[in-house]
Amino acid sequence: MKEKLKAFSFLAPALLIYIIIIVFPGIYSVVLSFFEWNGVSEKRFVGLANYVKLFTNDVIFRIALKNNIIWIVLTVCITVVLALILALVLNEKFTGRIVYRSIFYFPYMLSWIVIGIIWKWMYNPNFGMINTFLGAVGLDSLKGSYLSNPKIALYCIFAAALWQGLGQPMLYFLAGLQTMSSDVLEAARIDGAGKINLFIRIIVPMLKETFVIVLATQIIASMKVYDIIYVMTDSGPANATQTLATYMYNQTFSYNNLGMGSTVATIMVIIMMFIIVPYVIFSTKED
Repeated sequence: MKEKLKAFSFLAPALLIYIIIIVFPGIYSVVLSFFEWNGVSEKRFVGLANYVKLFTNDVIFRIALKNNIIWIVLTVCITVVLALILALVLNEKFTGRIVYRSIFYFPYMLSWIVIGIIWKWMYNPNFGMINTFLGAVGLDSLKGSYLSNPKIALYCIFAAALWQGLGQPMLYFLAGLQTMSSDVLEAARIDGAGKINLFIRIIVPMLKETFVIVLATQIIASMKVYDIIYVMTDSGPANATQTLATYMYNQTFSYNNLGMGSTVATIMVIIMMFIIVPYVIFSTKED
């Protein structure tokens, strides 16, 4: 009993901080989603009305949900794949590989705000680097106001996010590759395994735990994407780049609708749980 009390006494301060900062606000946000409240007047209990309104009458919410799904798909299919390819390349022995690792990881050290400002200037239709380059190489037909085009604005922002976010999953994959036993890889090569078979049958299964971490963190980050969108387009044009995080912020602080903002936040958590929890359970179970 003394040992248990001693252990709990060490854990108690961190547990208390976690409850105050994470658990209590999370529970309060869920409770608040059942109310209509502007932050000043008295709360009015509305039950599930906020949820019903979002899924049946709120067009902007559906746009935000669709954009988040697109962002997740792009992240899994492009960011994760490119990060794995880069890790495989940079895991090879060649001169300057440490420098290249630093170059690809450096953008991740910058804040989303800085990245957003840099790429917003690059996309500038009058004197941005992208239009200037296209004009210099004779591709004037491709020049345009990219961030003002509702059809491609979200993808233009994703390109900026890809440049910034590629370094983290690349580093995770690189760490996973460097923990692999060289004897196993050498034995597979001796047995006649080609590069493709080696990758599919040996490397990918041995990176199973790394994939769990990478995909979980990337999906969560995709659900929370806010800063770079706020800086580059502020959810425009015409809500074309609206996401659940930006819509939650707008409902809560721009429209003073704390009940609806809490509802959007709760839905975000539920979606993440439905995606992440089954995936982690399936991926980490013993064969």
